[in-house]
Amino acid sequence: MKRIAPSILSADFGRLKEEVQAVERAGADYIHMDVMDGHFVPNITIGPVVVEAVRKVAKIPLDVHLMIEKPERYIPDFARAGADILAVHVETCPHLHRTVTLIREHSVKPAVVINPSTPVSFLTQILEEVDMVLIMSVNPGFGGQKFIPGAMKKIQTLKQMITDRKLALDIEVDGGITPENVASVCKAGADVIVAGSAVFHTPDYRKTIAKFRKAMEGC
Repeated sequence: MKRIAPSILSADFGRLKEEVQAVERAGADYIHMDVMDGHFVPNITIGPVVVEAVRKVAKIPLDVHLMIEKPERYIPDFARAGADILAVHVETCPHLHRTVTLIREHSVKPAVVINPSTPVSFLTQILEEVDMVLIMSVNPGFGGQKFIPGAMKKIQTLKQMITDRKLALDIEVDGGITPENVASVCKAGADVIVAGSAVFHTPDYRKTIAKFRKAMEGC
Protein backbone atom coordinates (compact mmCIF):
# COMPACT_ATOMS: atom_id res chain seq x y z
CA MET A 1 0.00 0.00 0.00
CA LYS A 2 1.22 3.48 -0.88
CA ARG A 3 1.74 5.75 2.13
CA ILE A 4 1.68 9.50 2.70
CA ALA A 5 4.05 11.29 5.06
CA PRO A 6 3.21 14.97 5.61
CA SER A 7 6.34 16.96 6.42
CA ILE A 8 6.01 19.25 9.42
CA LEU A 9 8.63 21.53 7.85
CA SER A 10 5.63 23.29 6.33
CA ALA A 11 3.42 23.15 9.43
CA ASP A 12 2.57 26.03 11.75
CA PHE A 13 5.09 25.48 14.58
CA GLY A 14 3.08 27.73 16.85
CA ARG A 15 0.35 25.08 16.71
CA LEU A 16 2.51 22.01 16.19
CA LYS A 17 0.49 19.66 18.41
CA GLU A 18 -2.74 20.59 16.63
CA GLU A 19 -1.07 20.33 13.20
CA VAL A 20 0.29 16.84 13.88
CA GLN A 21 -3.03 15.61 15.22
CA ALA A 22 -4.89 17.19 12.30
CA VAL A 23 -2.90 15.41 9.59
CA GLU A 24 -3.12 12.18 11.57
CA ARG A 25 -6.91 12.46 11.68
CA ALA A 26 -6.86 13.36 8.00
CA GLY A 27 -5.30 10.00 7.13
CA ALA A 28 -1.52 10.47 7.19
CA ASP A 29 0.52 7.27 7.50
CA TYR A 30 3.73 8.81 8.86
CA ILE A 31 4.82 12.15 10.26
CA HIS A 32 7.91 13.26 8.34
CA MET A 33 10.39 15.34 10.35
CA ASP A 34 13.25 17.20 8.66
CA VAL A 35 16.29 17.79 10.88
CA MET A 36 18.70 20.39 9.46
CA ASP A 37 21.94 21.64 10.97
CA GLY A 38 22.86 24.70 8.91
CA HIS A 39 26.01 22.94 7.66
CA PHE A 40 25.02 20.07 5.41
CA VAL A 41 22.03 22.12 4.26
CA PRO A 42 21.55 25.90 4.39
CA ASN A 43 18.86 25.91 7.05
CA ILE A 44 18.38 25.06 10.72
CA THR A 45 15.25 23.35 11.97
CA ILE A 46 14.64 20.94 14.83
CA GLY A 47 16.39 18.48 17.15
CA PRO A 48 15.58 15.55 19.42
CA VAL A 49 13.54 17.73 21.81
CA VAL A 50 10.96 18.47 19.11
CA VAL A 51 10.90 14.83 17.99
CA GLU A 52 10.21 13.85 21.60
CA ALA A 53 7.39 16.40 21.83
CA VAL A 54 5.79 15.12 18.62
CA ARG A 55 6.15 11.53 19.81
CA LYS A 56 3.97 12.37 22.81
CA VAL A 57 1.05 13.46 20.62
CA ALA A 58 1.40 11.32 17.47
CA LYS A 59 0.08 7.77 17.24
CA ILE A 60 1.56 7.07 13.81
CA PRO A 61 5.26 6.43 13.06
CA LEU A 62 7.78 9.28 13.06
CA ASP A 63 9.89 9.31 9.90
CA VAL A 64 12.96 11.39 10.84
CA HIS A 65 15.23 12.64 8.06
CA LEU A 66 18.68 13.69 9.31
CA MET A 67 20.07 16.37 6.99
CA ILE A 68 23.08 16.82 9.23
CA GLU A 69 26.81 16.25 9.30
CA LYS A 70 28.14 13.40 11.44
CA PRO A 71 24.66 11.92 12.06
CA GLU A 72 26.15 8.96 13.94
CA ARG A 73 26.78 11.28 16.91
CA TYR A 74 23.07 11.93 17.34
CA ILE A 75 21.43 8.61 16.50
CA PRO A 76 21.08 7.56 20.17
CA ASP A 77 19.41 10.89 20.99
CA PHE A 78 16.87 10.63 18.18
CA ALA A 79 16.19 6.99 19.00
CA ARG A 80 15.47 7.87 22.63
CA ALA A 81 13.29 10.77 21.46
CA GLY A 82 10.98 8.33 19.70
CA ALA A 83 11.96 8.13 16.03
CA ASP A 84 10.58 5.03 14.29
CA ILE A 85 12.62 5.55 11.12
CA LEU A 86 15.98 7.35 10.91
CA ALA A 87 17.25 8.34 7.48
CA VAL A 88 20.86 9.40 6.90
CA HIS A 89 22.47 10.81 3.78
CA VAL A 90 25.07 8.74 1.96
CA GLU A 91 26.86 12.05 1.33
CA THR A 92 27.49 12.54 5.07
CA CYS A 93 28.43 8.99 6.08
CA PRO A 94 31.93 7.79 5.14
CA HIS A 95 31.22 4.63 7.16
CA LEU A 96 27.65 4.13 5.98
CA HIS A 97 27.32 0.48 6.95
CA ARG A 98 28.46 1.24 10.49
CA THR A 99 25.96 4.10 10.78
CA VAL A 100 23.08 1.98 9.47
CA THR A 101 24.02 -0.79 11.89
CA LEU A 102 24.03 1.70 14.76
CA ILE A 103 20.50 2.80 13.87
CA ARG A 104 19.23 -0.78 13.90
CA GLU A 105 21.03 -1.48 17.19
CA HIS A 106 18.85 1.26 18.72
CA SER A 107 15.69 -0.58 17.58
CA VAL A 108 14.93 1.99 14.87
CA LYS A 109 14.38 1.24 11.18
CA PRO A 110 17.34 2.50 9.12
CA ALA A 111 16.96 4.40 5.87
CA VAL A 112 19.44 6.06 3.55
CA VAL A 113 18.99 9.20 1.45
CA ILE A 114 20.50 10.45 -1.81
CA ASN A 115 20.50 14.03 -3.06
CA PRO A 116 19.42 14.93 -6.62
CA SER A 117 23.01 14.91 -7.92
CA THR A 118 23.97 11.61 -6.23
CA PRO A 119 23.66 8.56 -8.50
CA VAL A 120 21.67 5.52 -7.49
CA SER A 121 24.83 3.42 -7.90
CA PHE A 122 26.02 4.80 -4.54
CA LEU A 123 23.39 2.54 -2.93
CA THR A 124 24.64 -0.72 -4.41
CA GLN A 125 26.39 -2.00 -1.29
CA ILE A 126 23.81 -0.90 1.30
CA LEU A 127 20.39 -1.93 -0.05
CA GLU A 128 20.33 -5.24 1.82
CA GLU A 129 20.92 -3.42 5.12
CA VAL A 130 18.10 -0.85 5.12
CA ASP A 131 14.33 -0.70 5.36
CA MET A 132 13.89 2.31 3.09
CA VAL A 133 15.65 4.54 0.58
CA LEU A 134 14.68 8.19 0.31
CA ILE A 135 15.25 9.84 -3.04
CA MET A 136 15.34 13.63 -2.84
CA SER A 137 13.50 15.19 -5.76
CA VAL A 138 14.55 18.71 -4.70
CA ASN A 139 17.79 20.00 -3.24
CA PRO A 140 17.38 19.60 0.53
CA GLY A 141 17.12 22.56 2.85
CA PHE A 142 13.84 24.30 2.14
CA GLY A 143 10.21 23.43 1.49
CA GLY A 144 8.09 24.56 -1.42
CA GLN A 145 10.53 23.71 -4.22
CA LYS A 146 9.62 22.28 -7.62
CA PHE A 147 10.09 18.59 -8.44
CA ILE A 148 13.33 17.88 -10.33
CA PRO A 149 12.33 15.73 -13.35
CA GLY A 150 15.58 13.75 -13.28
CA ALA A 151 14.43 12.11 -10.05
CA MET A 152 11.90 10.03 -11.99
CA LYS A 153 14.60 7.99 -13.74
CA LYS A 154 16.37 7.44 -10.41
CA ILE A 155 13.17 6.07 -8.87
CA GLN A 156 12.74 3.67 -11.78
CA THR A 157 16.36 2.54 -11.62
CA LEU A 158 16.20 1.94 -7.88
CA LYS A 159 12.92 0.05 -8.20
CA GLN A 160 14.52 -2.25 -10.78
CA MET A 161 17.52 -2.86 -8.49
CA ILE A 162 15.18 -3.81 -5.62
CA THR A 163 13.13 -6.10 -7.86
CA ASP A 164 16.18 -7.79 -9.35
CA ARG A 165 17.54 -8.57 -5.88
CA LYS A 166 14.12 -9.61 -4.54
CA LEU A 167 14.43 -7.20 -1.62
CA ALA A 168 11.67 -5.91 0.64
CA LEU A 169 12.31 -2.23 1.20
CA ASP A 170 10.41 0.96 0.50
CA ILE A 171 11.23 3.82 -1.82
CA GLU A 172 10.34 7.19 -0.37
CA VAL A 173 10.38 10.38 -2.45
CA ASP A 174 10.55 13.90 -1.05
CA GLY A 175 10.28 17.22 -2.82
CA GLY A 176 7.79 19.03 -4.99
CA ILE A 177 5.17 16.28 -5.00
CA THR A 178 1.56 17.36 -5.48
CA PRO A 179 -1.74 15.63 -6.26
CA GLU A 180 -1.06 16.56 -9.89
CA ASN A 181 2.24 14.68 -10.26
CA VAL A 182 2.01 12.02 -7.55
CA ALA A 183 0.60 9.34 -9.87
CA SER A 184 3.70 9.49 -12.08
CA VAL A 185 5.98 9.29 -9.04
CA CYS A 186 4.14 6.24 -7.71
CA LYS A 187 4.08 4.51 -11.10
CA ALA A 188 7.85 4.99 -11.27
CA GLY A 189 8.14 2.95 -8.08
CA ALA A 190 7.63 5.16 -5.03
CA ASP A 191 5.99 3.59 -1.97
CA VAL A 192 6.05 6.54 0.45
CA ILE A 193 5.28 10.11 -0.58
CA VAL A 194 6.50 13.06 1.47
CA ALA A 195 4.38 16.19 1.06
CA GLY A 196 4.93 19.40 2.98
CA SER A 197 3.42 22.58 1.60
CA ALA A 198 1.17 20.49 -0.67
CA VAL A 199 -0.64 19.40 2.50
CA PHE A 200 -0.04 22.00 5.19
CA HIS A 201 -0.64 24.99 2.93
CA THR A 202 -4.15 23.83 2.06
CA PRO A 203 -7.33 24.64 4.00
CA ASP A 204 -8.56 21.06 4.45
CA TYR A 205 -5.94 18.39 5.16
CA ARG A 206 -8.44 15.55 4.90
CA LYS A 207 -9.56 16.59 1.43
CA THR A 208 -5.97 17.10 0.31
CA ILE A 209 -4.77 13.71 1.52
CA ALA A 210 -7.85 12.11 -0.05
CA LYS A 211 -6.93 13.82 -3.32
CA PHE A 212 -3.42 12.35 -3.09
CA ARG A 213 -4.84 8.88 -2.43
CA LYS A 214 -7.27 9.15 -5.32
CA ALA A 215 -4.42 10.08 -7.67
CA MET A 216 -2.36 7.15 -6.35
CA GLU A 217 -5.03 4.53 -6.99
CA GLY A 218 -3.91 1.79 -9.30
CA CYS A 219 -0.20 2.65 -9.04
